[in-house]
Amino acid sequence: MPTHEVVRRLPRLMLGLTLFGTGGAMQIHAALGISPWEVLHQGIALNTPLSIGLAGILMSFVVLLFWIPLKQRVGIGTLINSVWIGVIIDIVLALLPDTNALWVRWSLLLSGILLVALGSGFYIGVRLGPGPRDGLMTGIAARGPSIRVARSMVEGTALLVGWLLGGNFGIGTFVFAATIGPLVQVFLPRLDLGTPAR
Repeated sequence: MPTHEVVRRLPRLMLGLTLFGTGGAMQIHAALGISPWEVLHQGIALNTPLSIGLAGILMSFVVLLFWIPLKQRVGIGTLINSVWIGVIIDIVLALLPDTNALWVRWSLLLSGILLVALGSGFYIGVRLGPGPRDGLMTGIAARGPSIRVARSMVEGTALLVGWLLGGNFGIGTFVFAATIGPLVQVFLPRLDLGTPAR
């Protein structure tokens, strides 16, 4: 992709990743159950000195090591994704006020899922490289299993390990799993910039 086109797309990438991280933090704060990967990050954070965001950043680079045998290509969006989402999650978690009201927690959960889907549409749509976890799933799928099977394998493993470490697995996890795919399918076609002509 030409340099000027990468520069033009970077603001949309950053917006997408910021929305994604903000939505992830809202789901974590709701404490009703979080996405499979965040269950893992939270489990790691509970058993180490790391924050949830830093645990996510660490796992991003661990996952990228698995890209090597899968021969996946890292883009600038992949590297920024690896760091920025975790940074945003920690910042937003520090800013959100404590609340025990169930309706507020459900509002945070559902709004957070919506923001993650919208953010996904933005950052995938700029085509500057998949996120580490997305690339792992597509890399596995390219070697036989369907995307659905690869995603189930990878996210199921993350969820199980995170739950065993004490991560927050609950009704929100099921809500996320049931809604994130259809929501991304709504946003992505509207936000996809396509591959530019050379």
